[in-house]
Amino acid sequence: MTPHKISRISLEISDPEEEESATVSMLDVRLEQMSESLVLQRLIVIARLSPHLADRAELGARHEELHSRLGRQYMLDPMTGLLLIYPSCLLHVIESSRDVLVSVLRDLTDMQQQPDGALVEASKVVFMAHNPQSRMFQQWSYEVLDGDQGKRLEEEEESTEALVLSLLSALQKLPERLPVPEADPGSVGPGTPEPSVSQTLLTKLLARDELLTPQQHLQMFNSPLNISTEAGQVVRSSCLTTV
Repeated sequence: MTPHKISRISLEISDPEEEESATVSMLDVRLEQMSESLVLQRLIVIARLSPHLADRAELGARHEELHSRLGRQYMLDPMTGLLLIYPSCLLHVIESSRDVLVSVLRDLTDMQQQPDGALVEASKVVFMAHNPQSRMFQQWSYEVLDGDQGKRLEEEEESTEALVLSLLSALQKLPERLPVPEADPGSVGPGTPEPSVSQTLLTKLLARDELLTPQQHLQMFNSPLNISTEAGQVVRSSCLTTV
């Protein structure tokens, strides 16, 4: 074997310590990505029901099937929350990881684009909380409601910020008003007070252009990041909500 060949062979032999360091770095990145994907987030969306929707229970059944499918797909990350179906609109609170929330937004978008008749029309993302301290709900369920719910808003509460704060305040009272977990979904238990979120409030929020649509929110998830060197902050490049 010539010296020239020995030199080539020695160059091809990698440093074991460098290989181990690279492996650990890749593992750290992967673990960080997995940890980030399991961070609890809370999403609040609203939508106007299609006038062609004959049975509102169909919406509940559609979301119940989605909940079951996501539960099988993301067994380590249960989805909790509440779907309230009013005569003219719906309110959906979802608590889970980013991947589950994205799946819910995509399903909501699909419901607006069904060729055989959309189940919902206009929809908005009202609020999203990243890494809240705890879950508001112990399970996921839905309720089909009759008539308006909760107190009506005063005329001066017209700003989008005030409307969102009114909704968040009403949502804080929802868990204590719900039936016990053993109750069947889709109906309010006997003697249980109705949820106090006003349908009028949801209708006003649906008319606010400041709130993102599910499509815009999904674009924000997929958009590249802009890194601010001055403030050291990372923000997404477009479709940022003002709320």
